[in-house]
Amino acid sequence: MLGNMIRLGRMERNFTLQELAERAGISRGLLQRIEKGELGCEIGAVFEVAGIVGIKLFEDETTSLKLANASITDKLALLPKYVRKQAKKVDDDF
Repeated sequence: MLGNMIRLGRMERNFTLQELAERAGISRGLLQRIEKGELGCEIGAVFEVAGIVGIKLFEDETTSLKLANASITDKLALLPKYVRKQAKKVDDDF
């Protein structure tokens, strides 16, 4: 669930994997493993990435966690699979 939350936060902020990895000071591969929810990831790196994309790490109620998980899954289904930056238009009129 946390991996999906991180992925959703990254996509909502239009960060590519590389951009978020650079901000967190980790490799792109580690960020991919974090988003997949692999258990062997360093917890400090996971918390750092979660903080950058604005995720609250602690909830009081399990009901709210279940609702959040369902909401995140629904949102991820609607978003494009990849985030790509738009090519910047060069203003070459002098």
